[in-house]
Amino acid sequence: MERLKNKVVGLDTMIFIYHFENNQKYSPLTYLILESMENGQFQGITSTLTLLELLVKTKKEKNQFISDKYKLILQNFPNLQIKSLDEEIADIASDIRAKYAINTPDAIQIATSLSARADYFLTNDLYLKKIQDIEILLLDDIEKDKSPFN
Repeated sequence: MERLKNKVVGLDTMIFIYHFENNQKYSPLTYLILESMENGQFQGITSTLTLLELLVKTKKEKNQFISDKYKLILQNFPNLQIKSLDEEIADIASDIRAKYAINTPDAIQIATSLSARADYFLTNDLYLKKIQDIEILLLDDIEKDKSPFN
């Protein structure tokens, strides 16, 4: 995790979804990412929007136990800050939406990272690579070259 060491990294919801749902392709990588954050190699930032998006499936399935488990894990995860939407983030998000024509949830996630002065935003949404305000790292890119993990 040399590239991410001592950095602030914004985490998109899909990092957690892939991990919690044990995605066959990405969960080995998300395990490394979350373990590195847990061990303090970098600081993570995400929006409360992550919690909303993460809980949708468990609530559709009426699985309160898993919903509560996800909440507990996110709220107590070492070296992860979950930041609520506030006026500053809303203002930044509106700038991002206007500049790049991305959807509101992605703009909020990016704005949350920008407000925390994150060095990177980790996602797997290729269309977010067009954002120039923060360096976007894709899981697929990491999977190919492993550069952040050397």
